[in-house]
Amino acid sequence: MSHSNASDGFRQIQRHDNLFQEQVHDAYKAKTKLQEPTVCAQCAAVFHAGRWQWIKAPSNAYQATCPACHRIHDNYPAGFLSLKGEFFQSHRDEIMHLVHNHENRERKEHPLKRIMTVEEKEGATLVTTTDIHLARGMGEALHHAYQGELQYHYNPEQNLLRVSWTH
Repeated sequence: MSHSNASDGFRQIQRHDNLFQEQVHDAYKAKTKLQEPTVCAQCAAVFHAGRWQWIKAPSNAYQATCPACHRIHDNYPAGFLSLKGEFFQSHRDEIMHLVHNHENRERKEHPLKRIMTVEEKEGATLVTTTDIHLARGMGEALHHAYQGELQYHYNPEQNLLRVSWTH
């Protein structure tokens, strides 16, 4: 019986730097699969069927902090949405209503997509989120509704997205 270096279905990986580079590093993603069901003590979201959901937790559920509550506790956002410009200032209430409605729709299906804070800074509004896709989606919704200038800056090493909308 002979042994080959690569088993069927596997191939040899050529490495030039002697290190494997991790594609996305998210310190808030569980390292191992959670036991099911698991309930978050802070927000009552339940990890069931491989994802966090808004369902009633069984009495025998394990307890853990969900990634969104963990980020909120650590004040470590994944997404930043910066809103600025004359049009924004003159339509601020209407635009912020759209931002909050978008978050509410997303949060109903995805408990980990939440707004963390809304801050006024130097003539702009900064919305921080627990998820990069929520920040991106809010920016796209604003651009679709009002046009303006939309920019994205993604940092893959930190799994961090900065979205800037100006109008």
